[in-house]
Amino acid sequence: MKKILIFSALLGLIFLLAGFSSSNSEIEINPNSSVSKIAQALGAAPSLHELDYDEDMVRMGKELVIKGKTRGPNGRKTRQQSKHFKCISCHNVVKEDPDLAIADPQARLQFAKENQLSFLQGTTFYGAVNRSTFYNGDYQKKYDGNPRILKSHKDLREAIQLCAVECAQGRPMKKWELDAVLAYYWSLELKVKDLNLSASEMEIIKQTEKGKNNSEALKIIESKYLKASPATFGITPKDAKAGFSNITGHPENGKLIYDLSCLHCHEAKKYAMYELDDDKMTFQHLRRHIPKYDRYSIYQVSRYGAPSYAGKRAYMPQYPIEKLTDQQLEDLRAYVDLRAKR
Repeated sequence: MKKILIFSALLGLIFLLAGFSSSNSEIEINPNSSVSKIAQALGAAPSLHELDYDEDMVRMGKELVIKGKTRGPNGRKTRQQSKHFKCISCHNVVKEDPDLAIADPQARLQFAKENQLSFLQGTTFYGAVNRSTFYNGDYQKKYDGNPRILKSHKDLREAIQLCAVECAQGRPMKKWELDAVLAYYWSLELKVKDLNLSASEMEIIKQTEKGKNNSEALKIIESKYLKASPATFGITPKDAKAGFSNITGHPENGKLIYDLSCLHCHEAKKYAMYELDDDKMTFQHLRRHIPKYDRYSIYQVSRYGAPSYAGKRAYMPQYPIEKLTDQQLEDLRAYVDLRAKR
């Protein structure tokens, strides 16, 4: 009986110490720590799109995003998701902003130049799972009336499906395909090293403890990245021949946009029916159409996109001003004008 009492006391002490250790241990953090896990440890609610996944799901999701098809769980090849686009037609899969807390198109363009990235209409999938809403701003108006748009605003699976059917003009994805793409997105989640934390901010976070009031540390973490990618649709200049008033174009910046954005889709008709290259006649054709408000006008297609034609379902998506500013449009025009004269 005495031995049983001693054993029970020791067992109780072990549980007490374990509980004390669990509630007062510091939160482990390093540059490669998951931002979502750190945020949850600090008191944030779990993400609505969390799921259990393995490396094979990530592999299938990556192939669907990059190639538009994969070999599924049954070992068979899938049908191409879209005959017209792939996810990477409009989206990067790596970090594309030097500061994740700011939507700055010019900073993004310079970052694209320095890191050899494309400069695209859509927001990168890197860190997509760390966002709370999708198809934000004017995209809600664009797809108003589509039954998927309301669901897709807060449901990442629905956002993936909306993109597959409406944006990519392809077939709906099966449930396992949606889960696979989502698993790939989780492999691209934000890490602590992406957040531009100062030494003092890092110290505050490192000193937090599980089970304590960590609101200050959580506020720091969540201030370092956007929970939603803003989207505001711009308009063309009132006089396309004159361009946007009081804005001077810079051709060197326009060259970056042409090389990293326009050629991404149009070089050798990679994702487009209209071909662009480095030939003088190409730039002369672009310059002639600048004031015409047609599918070859850089103002028209950048701000409103280009609809499908001749029985084709492919089209050109527009650029929100958070992805391409009026200044950058004038820069592109300046480069087109310069090259058309050479």
